[in-house]
Amino acid sequence: MKLREVATRLDCRLEGDGEIEIRRVFGIEEAEEGDLTFVANKKYVPFAKTTAASAIIVEEDFEKLSKPTLRTAQPYLAFAKAVGLFYEAPRFSPGVHHTSAIDPSARIGPDAHIGPYVVVHKDVVIGKNATLVGPAVIYPGVHIGDNFFGHAYVVIRESSQIGNNVILQSGVTIGSDGFGYVKQADGTYFKIPQSGKVVVEDDVEIGANTTVDRAAVGETRIKRGAKIDNLVQIGHASVVGENTLLCAQVGLAGSTVVGKNVVLAGQVGVAGHLVIGDGVIAVAQSGIPNDVKAGSTISGSPAIEIMQWMKSSAIYAKLPELHHTLRDLVRRVEEMSSKKDSK
Repeated sequence: MKLREVATRLDCRLEGDGEIEIRRVFGIEEAEEGDLTFVANKKYVPFAKTTAASAIIVEEDFEKLSKPTLRTAQPYLAFAKAVGLFYEAPRFSPGVHHTSAIDPSARIGPDAHIGPYVVVHKDVVIGKNATLVGPAVIYPGVHIGDNFFGHAYVVIRESSQIGNNVILQSGVTIGSDGFGYVKQADGTYFKIPQSGKVVVEDDVEIGANTTVDRAAVGETRIKRGAKIDNLVQIGHASVVGENTLLCAQVGLAGSTVVGKNVVLAGQVGVAGHLVIGDGVIAVAQSGIPNDVKAGSTISGSPAIEIMQWMKSSAIYAKLPELHHTLRDLVRRVEEMSSKKDSK
């Protein structure tokens, strides 16, 4: 594809030769002739002058370069769209594979692809243009909207509701039993029936091997536009707000309410029955034991405001030195006291 066409389709301002042929999008350090690359992080600015790529996507005010550039206010977004110009994901033709097992009561919309070894139980509704790559299991009473895409080994448990334009990556389980037990007099545990359901709203994507637990009563809800990474655990009766990001290995204990536009970075752990306000950012490996007010950026375990955490971390690194100093002071005070007592 000519660079000029790429610029037009990405709505970027072209500087330089627009007749260059672009064959793929690649990282700035590994790019070769014929590649389009990008700079969206200051760390990679020095590579803009040395990369072998034929063209670079940069910010509007980026310094002038000797090779053709595409200028835009959002280089990373332009890069993301550029990848889609040169990569086409596998397409699955409409139809039902002969190894699938579909209950007669199930209703499947037009142009759906039901792949090998997909099991669809009774009273299931699946919208138009849905894809179940298979193997997969859809339990009774599940409702799935239009343009759904479920990769291999997806399981959607009973009565779950899935909105439109939802993507479930491989191994996702929606509606697994919540972790609910009551200790009995003899020391054994009584399992609380998990009679609730999971609701996943429109435009949600959930990463591989993530689990979303059903509630004992009521519902667990993932709101519109939320993006959830691989290996995330969402506990029973939790709520994940609109356009919130949960990164890899985040864990939400039961009845956690997460606001909209929140970012929980990798391995953040959240205690149950608390509220995380809108716009909160939690740095990787933070442990959150209490409610967090909207707009906060927090870090550490237990998590505290990030500037306080940075100061505390700086002090923590000096603890051996401070301990040595304190021990010296204590020794001197004891010596002075001993001399005073001896007089």
